[in-house]
Amino acid sequence: MLDHKKLAVIHIVKKELKISEQEYRDTLEKISGVRSAKDLDNSDFQRLMRYFAKSGHYRASREGITFRQRMYIKHLLQDLAWDATHYTNFLKKYYKISETEALSKKEAGKVIESLKHILAGRK
Repeated sequence: MLDHKKLAVIHIVKKELKISEQEYRDTLEKISGVRSAKDLDNSDFQRLMRYFAKSGHYRASREGITFRQRMYIKHLLQDLAWDATHYTNFLKKYYKISETEALSKKEAGKVIESLKHILAGRK
């Protein structure tokens, strides 16, 4: 049985991807053979997260930022303790855009590397 944090992650991902309840249940069953996230074990959880991260269906466009990149950027922003305004200003200054969703896959990779370097410089 999964802990509450992992269950929360699954539901955040479900909301982020705008997955219908039926699609969510079908995906759970396809990936792990269960219909409820409460019945997942840790290996099922990892398999489900890999499925969501790799699925091209969950990209804004074929060339657009991937779900995995979007989630990694959010993680880095939390580690940096940046608020939305600070991040928006960073994107505008260095990438001439104002939101993550406007990034291409290649640009998102560059943003990730930039954020990682900033974080590494703080340690």
